[in-house]
Amino acid sequence: MSDLDACLLARFLGTEPPDWLRRWLDDGLGGVVLFAPNITSPGQLRELTARLRAHNPDVLIAADEEGGIVTRVEARTGSSYPGNAALGAADDPGLTCRVAAAMGAMLADAGISLDLAPSADLDANPANPVIGVRSFGADPERVAEHTAQFVRGIQSNQVAACAKHFPGHGRTDADSHLALPLVGASLADLRATDLVPFRAAIGAGVRAVMTAHVLYPAVDDQPATVSPRFLNEILRGECGFAGVVITDALDMAAIGDDDASAGGAVRSLAAGADLLCLPKGPIAQQRARDALAGAVRDGDIPARRVEQSAARVRDLAAWARPAPAQAADRGLGAEAARRGLLLAATGKLPLTGAPYVIDAGGRMSSLLDDTAASLLGVLRGRCSAVGGIRLTEPPGEVDPLIGPAAGRPLVLAVADAHRRPWQADLVRRVLARRPDAVVVGTGTVHDAGLADGSYVGTRGAGRANLEAAAGVLLGLETTR
Repeated sequence: MSDLDACLLARFLGTEPPDWLRRWLDDGLGGVVLFAPNITSPGQLRELTARLRAHNPDVLIAADEEGGIVTRVEARTGSSYPGNAALGAADDPGLTCRVAAAMGAMLADAGISLDLAPSADLDANPANPVIGVRSFGADPERVAEHTAQFVRGIQSNQVAACAKHFPGHGRTDADSHLALPLVGASLADLRATDLVPFRAAIGAGVRAVMTAHVLYPAVDDQPATVSPRFLNEILRGECGFAGVVITDALDMAAIGDDDASAGGAVRSLAAGADLLCLPKGPIAQQRARDALAGAVRDGDIPARRVEQSAARVRDLAAWARPAPAQAADRGLGAEAARRGLLLAATGKLPLTGAPYVIDAGGRMSSLLDDTAASLLGVLRGRCSAVGGIRLTEPPGEVDPLIGPAAGRPLVLAVADAHRRPWQADLVRRVLARRPDAVVVGTGTVHDAGLADGSYVGTRGAGRANLEAAAGVLLGLETTR
């Protein structure tokens, strides 16, 4: 069994492991990460994880299951759990722990042993295009408490949690999927803010930490993922983390590994990362494996460095033996989503009849995997008389858009309209013509001021978030 193979987190297309992956598992591959296209149903997922373990009983099987907008297991239906922003707004750490435990039970039942969650990032920049509702909030101490409780809940099922994205992705105004974000904060700034939740996660026993592809020039001249200063001096030395350091996906534009380049893989392992999230595609993954082997052979990465990481990954795999501590309780997700709502349209709720819905509540990033949930779809599921239209781009004139809503309540759904000019303009134009309309914000609530007195904030576009809003709009449920 190769120490180098133990340090690699592979991925594949489809719902069946291909032959090349089976052979790699037989050789001791450390981990496989699953995405939404790998999963069609709970039963299929259980069979898939069993097949992977038939080739390597010790393989880590990972997924990004944050709840809310980031779900893999429930991507086809939308998450039963509301995500961090709603949990932070409810501000009941015990509820956060119970929700995470229910999510961990769902993962354990499916055979997933490593949850690439929670996001420990601060909601520190309203212009951030990729964190937003994935954060528990802006206050470091509140985020720290909820991060620790989420870790405890997930890990109560012998599923490893992974706090991300170290040292923090919440200040950025760029998406590292698309570009390398730069943040001007000093190390003193980070110690007082962004690092606080990571220290709490470590104190709670988190088994893994994921790196951020973010450059902090005041601290180091390399992105954190490939920075010995961040990974060794700060994360391990100053913060005392002894577990597995996992890279964010190395094919994201901020690092840029692909079929032709594996520089990020080599630099991240040399810098102190333990488990490398490889690019998609067998050619790119083979190139990374070959480049790493060459770097070890040539002495660019000491063999001892690889041995250390392999030992940490194997220790994690020995601990992460999924065992549900309880049945997954979807009702907890519904409760948390209701308690996370922002209601600033109480004089207009519930609606007086079946509404017409203009649904522009799109995703923060098209690269985070979409789900089947939409506010229009959820409302129609509750009431067949609901009508509406979904928008994915700026409309033309507003009058033809709202014309079908004549004589019935009107709902406009937007997502983070404060940083999307066309959605902010849509809110203004719709309310100018229909001041009785209710605006539902399915992203953060930073856009609430655009619709004073007419706003419902879901703090996420997961199915649980949208169902909570639908219940309030239709008068079918009450919030606590």
